[in-house]
Amino acid sequence: MTDVVITGTGLFTPEHAIDNDALVASFNRWVDAENGRNAAAIQAGDAVPLAHSSSEFIIKASGIHSRYVMDAEGILDIDRMRPHLPQRTNDEPSIQCEMGLAAARQALAAAGIEAADIGLVIVACSNLERPYPAVAVELQAALGASGCAFDMNVACSSATFAIDMATSAIRSGNVKRALVVSPEICSAHLNFRDRDSHFIFGDACTAVVLEDAELATAEVRFEVLGTRLVTRFSNAIRNNAGFLNRVTDSDPQALDKLFVQEGRRVFKEVCPMVAALIGDHLASLELSGSDLSRLWLHQANRHMNDLIARRVLGHDPDATQAPIILDRYANTSSAGSIIAFHLHHADLAPGALGVVCSFGAGYSAGCVVVRRQ
Repeated sequence: MTDVVITGTGLFTPEHAIDNDALVASFNRWVDAENGRNAAAIQAGDAVPLAHSSSEFIIKASGIHSRYVMDAEGILDIDRMRPHLPQRTNDEPSIQCEMGLAAARQALAAAGIEAADIGLVIVACSNLERPYPAVAVELQAALGASGCAFDMNVACSSATFAIDMATSAIRSGNVKRALVVSPEICSAHLNFRDRDSHFIFGDACTAVVLEDAELATAEVRFEVLGTRLVTRFSNAIRNNAGFLNRVTDSDPQALDKLFVQEGRRVFKEVCPMVAALIGDHLASLELSGSDLSRLWLHQANRHMNDLIARRVLGHDPDATQAPIILDRYANTSSAGSIIAFHLHHADLAPGALGVVCSFGAGYSAGCVVVRRQ
């Protein structure tokens, strides 16, 4: 069987950042304005006053301190409270293609290859800015990559699912090199007027180069020992935006057209599912949690990561064993585990084992076991 290696990663980080204090100040100004508009109904007992948010609440609930976003001004404007991203013409690069170019060029440089060497491009993320033509095909053309390209969406698990597909394509001999890009603009589907979730997401884009090991020349490379995927249907995380909204005559601005979740239910149901996935996958490779030097987990919630890492490793993880990047990036959906890998892999010694794992809506979870060569 052909050995597959990860030889390069890239990361695009937006220039705008919003810390908890700024986000909370904006949210609370909006709350005060709404309570003022509804003062009579609140006084009469016909409406419940909205509650303030706080930085302390956000940190306790999630571990998030700040987030990068494509546009901060629109989010902090209490009359808008969503990013403002001007529409581009059909002849201009799309926003996600532009993000992808920045991350992909870093990954290609790290791998020491040219875009023309890539035979497969997969753009994998939670939300794509259009149905067609595929952003992946646009990115393929902008890069000058060869072969074929396509988009895919498995929500927060998109990147690991795409790595599985790219690995399979290389092992089968269909391609020699593949590129997985995850341009996540999560701020565009977040309800910044919901106290329980207004702080969750940030924006970023990652890229991963995978190659046939016999062709790889990069000094730093990680062999993909195996991939494993699982899905289980749940409505606990949902977004009802879609092309049928206009024909079902549903309100395109309704709250269910944005990110909604039952947070406590997700925590209770997803953590054991993910821990079991990783444990079973390791066992199938005759490995255990004690063999791992690192866990690069999906960066949605600090408490989830700590619990999953503890179940997999058998003890409380330290900062190096299960690195956290959500404190400054927040939840970047499928990009999160790849950001953690990108920023925290170079120090591992040859032979060190690690797991890249993402999980989210679906439910879905993807596990990639790697070894530093």
